[in-house]
Amino acid sequence: MPELPEVETTCRGIAPHIEGKRIAQVVVRDHRLRWPIPEELPSLLKNRTLLEVGRRGKYIILRFSHGHALVHLGMSGSLRIVEVGAAPAKHDHIDLVFGRSCILRLCDPRRFGAFLWTNEAVRKHKLIAHLGPEPLSADFTDEILFKASRKRKVAVKSFVMDSKVVVGVGNIYANEALFMAGIRPTKAAGGLSRAACASLSEHIRTVLTAAIEQGGTTLKDFVGGDGKPGYFKQELKVYGRGGEPCVVCAKPLKEIQLGARATVYCTACQS
Repeated sequence: MPELPEVETTCRGIAPHIEGKRIAQVVVRDHRLRWPIPEELPSLLKNRTLLEVGRRGKYIILRFSHGHALVHLGMSGSLRIVEVGAAPAKHDHIDLVFGRSCILRLCDPRRFGAFLWTNEAVRKHKLIAHLGPEPLSADFTDEILFKASRKRKVAVKSFVMDSKVVVGVGNIYANEALFMAGIRPTKAAGGLSRAACASLSEHIRTVLTAAIEQGGTTLKDFVGGDGKPGYFKQELKVYGRGGEPCVVCAKPLKEIQLGARATVYCTACQS
């Protein structure tokens, strides 16, 4: 599933091509995503200028003068720029055609993504209102993490993956940040010290920033806004490396299932 770095990479990739440009046509080939694409979407967006491409959590937000389109890439989706006239593939469900300039195309093989419309303030939308702080913003601090963790018995990995605690820390990056912080993923969140929360918040920011700089992590489906894969996979220290030697102590990494997610850690380096 595309996580925060992949979504941010997508936003940065598509924005220069489409911000400030007018949509000449909207083509919807299949309305059947996670939630049906609004029937009125073509009429809502035709001849409208896209003012800004933004992001909140894993949602891509396309801002117009009369409302916002909310886009989620689901499990396997991608939003990319293609040339006008480029033939659509089987799973290319939506095109925003920016005149003769380019097409913004949504591909979603599993159809778990979304392309919705709202006239209200984005922060009040039911899919956005409950979200916690952005991990790369000043709103996310070690003190906030510490306070949120008090009396929580849930495993710390599941805790930081909760979008009500902090947005965008998906499975891959939770594994990596916990390894960098030296915290075992199965540890109860309520058992974290202030120092541990400071280290964890710092390494969440570090791993997400590094992944964004390298274009996200390609494991199977993800491509950026330019159609190219991400390269952060080359930097992964634990995720996907169960049974392989730890990069610090060389002890074999342990892999378990935690919250139905693959979880890899070092029994020697993480406590």
